[in-house]
Amino acid sequence: MRRLVVLFVVALVGAAAFGLSNSSTGLSVNHQTVSASTFRAELAAISQHPTLDCFITALDPEDYAPGAGGYSIGAAGAAAWANFRVEGLAINQYVTRELKYAPDAAELARAETSLELEMTAEAKSRSLNCPGTAAEALSEMPAELRTAEIETQATSLYLVGKVRASIPLTTASMKGYYAAHVADYDTLCLSIAIVPPSEVSDFSKSQAAGDSVAELARLYSADRANADAGGAAGCFSPSEDSYEAVRADVDFSLPLDTFPSTPAYITDDGSEYALYVALTKETATPFATAEPAVLEDLQDLNAAAARSLKNSLLKSDAVHVDPAFGRWATSAAGPGVIATDRPAQGDVTGPAKLTAPNARYR
Repeated sequence: MRRLVVLFVVALVGAAAFGLSNSSTGLSVNHQTVSASTFRAELAAISQHPTLDCFITALDPEDYAPGAGGYSIGAAGAAAWANFRVEGLAINQYVTRELKYAPDAAELARAETSLELEMTAEAKSRSLNCPGTAAEALSEMPAELRTAEIETQATSLYLVGKVRASIPLTTASMKGYYAAHVADYDTLCLSIAIVPPSEVSDFSKSQAAGDSVAELARLYSADRANADAGGAAGCFSPSEDSYEAVRADVDFSLPLDTFPSTPAYITDDGSEYALYVALTKETATPFATAEPAVLEDLQDLNAAAARSLKNSLLKSDAVHVDPAFGRWATSAAGPGVIATDRPAQGDVTGPAKLTAPNARYR
């Protein structure tokens, strides 16, 4: 299941240390900074603690391959880490400045629990067997980082709730959305025919002559089990992983028990086949069965709204990123930190002096 806040939660991702002097600024948003020494301490903790590293990977799978030195992570991780740290600073500042919100102790405690649950759920969804718990991963963070992550979780949750286009993820709101889109969650029963290209012409002639779906499948389907079953492929509910693909294959404008005149084409074992799909039965799925799919759809809608607002925030902020960590730029996905092509120079925990000038972007 996708993360509740998606782009608003500061996902913990690894980074490489290319070497900075203790006095340099690692990154800043509107003059609020994360110093290079603080950044290095975060990187060292991430690279040296397997439990923390595991949950980082669960939250945001990136290329965290080792860099040039011990306890280091490569350039893609450096850019990802800097990017999400920038996003966290931008979100916290916006919520504090514009919404006048500052989480109290109780809200921070709830945010910590929320973050732990999110980390655990993401690790489970990616089949990661982390050596410790999410709570242990948080405890392995430097104190400043842990405080920042919990605060950003709290402000992110608050901000998502204030996004005008967002839908509350409550049972009542999910039932309302389901009722308004009930046909999108129907259970679909299908018949299919998988036809070699050489027989498509004969298939079309038999179809025009009035042969039924079952007859066409028995005559022409190359999958003998499918042919013997008269094309019957079973029924699919929203709880199944293949549901979205099934819906995409169905032409809902056709009557039931009707193959389309123009097939899709698929490749199986290196050979191409024409795929004909007929909807044979469509029934409403009870909300209790459809609920996980409804929740995921609402999370996607909220994520799109969150992404739009996040990008607008970052476009108006003054952002500085040391070139050791990446380059601040605008892409099709919006503003963010992209990986530098500067090679790693040494250990993540070992300070060195950078001679390249910093760049400032707005």
